[in-house]
Amino acid sequence: MFGLSILLCLVSTLGRLSHYEWWIRACEFPRVQIAAVACILVVGGLLLDSTQTLAGVALSQWTWALGLIVMIYQLSRILPWTRWWPTQMEDANGKVSGEHCVTLLVANVLTPNRNSEGLINQVKQHQPDILLVVESDLWWQSKLDEAFGDWHSIVRVPQDNLYGMHLYSRLPLEDAKVHYLIEDDIPSIRAWVKLPGGKRVRFYALHPRPPAPNESEESLCRDSELLLVGQQVYRDKEPAIVAGDLNDVAWSRTTRLFRRTSGMLDPRRGRGMFNTFHAGYWFMRWPLDHVFCTEHFLHKRMQRLDYFGSDHFPILATLCFRPSESDRNDKPSANGEERDEAREIIDDGKQLRKSRGLGDSALG
Repeated sequence: MFGLSILLCLVSTLGRLSHYEWWIRACEFPRVQIAAVACILVVGGLLLDSTQTLAGVALSQWTWALGLIVMIYQLSRILPWTRWWPTQMEDANGKVSGEHCVTLLVANVLTPNRNSEGLINQVKQHQPDILLVVESDLWWQSKLDEAFGDWHSIVRVPQDNLYGMHLYSRLPLEDAKVHYLIEDDIPSIRAWVKLPGGKRVRFYALHPRPPAPNESEESLCRDSELLLVGQQVYRDKEPAIVAGDLNDVAWSRTTRLFRRTSGMLDPRRGRGMFNTFHAGYWFMRWPLDHVFCTEHFLHKRMQRLDYFGSDHFPILATLCFRPSESDRNDKPSANGEERDEAREIIDDGKQLRKSRGLGDSALG
């Protein structure tokens, strides 16, 4: 047990380091699981019968103390995504009309998964205004077009590399463009969404490559892509929504930096984790699919939907455009050090892009 407590301390410490290596960034994901194991160590350290020798007593006390430190630290990171924490976004009251609200459904379909009806039925049930699908290929495109091909605006980017992307909208999309921000095979979408009341909001759809041994040895591409979009949101000062499978957890160093430097809100804070991955393992789940928005919106609904064969659950969010009530939200902000860190990561990503002969990023 003492050795396990040392291991938990090591993993917790690695998660604090600002390095890009995948095995370091991976330490940020299982905070709930680490906290649970640490809690077991704390209880075990109290109950363990180590009274026979002084060495045994000391070892039991060290196990208990290290487990308690790890548990407190990990809980401090994940508590904001529980109902025991104040919400960051206020709820829209009943007087907000539907013409000011937009419902968004995000689904990573898992390319080899062929249960299209499982997703299509949920879309028909919940009637979102916008459907964002990632990991979609030509087969998925044909099924989605058959069901939703009559929607007002559609952006199709079918790919066979697990990074295809399709955007279906009942609302008008203006100036919709596909960009490859850091890598030439990882698409993103940027568009203006015209709400029923006539207002326009900027919409970004993202699905960066995760830091994993079979995907990328480093998190630089993912981190720089996310922070580059956050930088654009901050510069534009326009109402905006960022959504997609970001291959990063809500409490990570990168996502926290993104929210602070962009000023975007997370509707999950104070409401729950809404873990979307891995759908097949209840004991190893994290919030990887995200919907962020600027302070111009209020929260109306957020819901994790049902399993349909993918390794991700879909997620549904309804946001109401109420800029006159933006002061009700707890808008995050960054200090100078955090902005410098974000610019450094973005610059590293741009240099990597140029080193591959891809030129400047579409977002500058």
